[in-house]
Amino acid sequence: MAKSDSSVDLLRTPLYDLIIQQKAKLTEFSGWEMPVQFRGLKLEHQAVRTDVGVFDISHMGKFTLQGPQLLSSLQSLVPSDLERLQRGQAQYTVLLNSQGGIIDDIIVYNQGETETRKEKVIIIANAGTTQKDKTWFLEHLDRKTITFEDLSQEKVLIAIQGPRAISKLQPLVKENLSQLKFFGHLEGTILGKSAFIARTGYTGEDGFEVMVDPEVGQELWQSLCQTGVTPCGLGARDTLRLEAAMSLYGQDIGDGTTPLEAGLAWLVHLDSKGEFIGRKILEQQKAQRVNHRLVGLQMEGRHIARHGYPVFSDGNKVGEVTSGTLSPTLEKAIALAYVPRALSKVGSTLEIEVRGKLYPTKVVKKPFYRSPNRPYN
Repeated sequence: MAKSDSSVDLLRTPLYDLIIQQKAKLTEFSGWEMPVQFRGLKLEHQAVRTDVGVFDISHMGKFTLQGPQLLSSLQSLVPSDLERLQRGQAQYTVLLNSQGGIIDDIIVYNQGETETRKEKVIIIANAGTTQKDKTWFLEHLDRKTITFEDLSQEKVLIAIQGPRAISKLQPLVKENLSQLKFFGHLEGTILGKSAFIARTGYTGEDGFEVMVDPEVGQELWQSLCQTGVTPCGLGARDTLRLEAAMSLYGQDIGDGTTPLEAGLAWLVHLDSKGEFIGRKILEQQKAQRVNHRLVGLQMEGRHIARHGYPVFSDGNKVGEVTSGTLSPTLEKAIALAYVPRALSKVGSTLEIEVRGKLYPTKVVKKPFYRSPNRPYN
């Protein structure tokens, strides 16, 4: 993997040279030199909402695991019931520490049994937690029976997102993408080469995430851009995911927050599975109710609440903004913040300090924007 010439060595994805040719503005992200935008954040954001955009997300962690009774072994590491996954299905979930805190949010793709009757899964993790996750897996899984392969720097991962994702990607794919259900995945053929194709994403829109070898990834990127797909950077990826109220690890969720506090109770399957790390804490929180919750906030004016801005109620600081932006789709300032449970009801009025002044905000229902194009409406 190529390095940056800067004083701090930054990793570069196999698409770096193509991105440079497209005159992308670059930024450091989790140790990688990544495009933050190409032709403008708002243009890229709207392309995904109304047409189709393509993202280089090769910086994300990519693991392949194989072994007998693998899903059963992974059960102890997450609060979600993985054994209900059929071949070709995936589960968004979280790795938990002993206090129920979120080590990382991940997607587990069940690829079923191999020819040697071993179970196989692919796990996609956040870029900044790749090494931490890898260490956690290796510490908690039986390395004598389970094979763990880290493909994080060996594969290209590309996200094609938007209402026209199928029409743009299908001509390059052998398999019928319309038959792939939301959170379904398959081993397919793109540009005549093998590819992992999943109907998942981080934008709130329909779309696909494709993992391929570097040479295929470069050809795929060029082919998509040549047919009018808009190249998008991390800036649009962030505004899109925030409109969809999708959490960003390290800001909205982390080691000190549990899935129940973060509004991810739907990932916690206490009734259908046995012991897992952090279960006791989550059982206590469910019985006693959480003390604070991650809520959606909408500013009454256009003052933008950013990460770290304090939240007030009746002159008292009660929380802090985790993520905030001016929504390109809604043209309103939106934010996520942890506040006490008593203040977390939709309609509750709070204030956010912006540059030394308090401005009114209201708790609103999440997500801020629900796309009519999603396959899971």
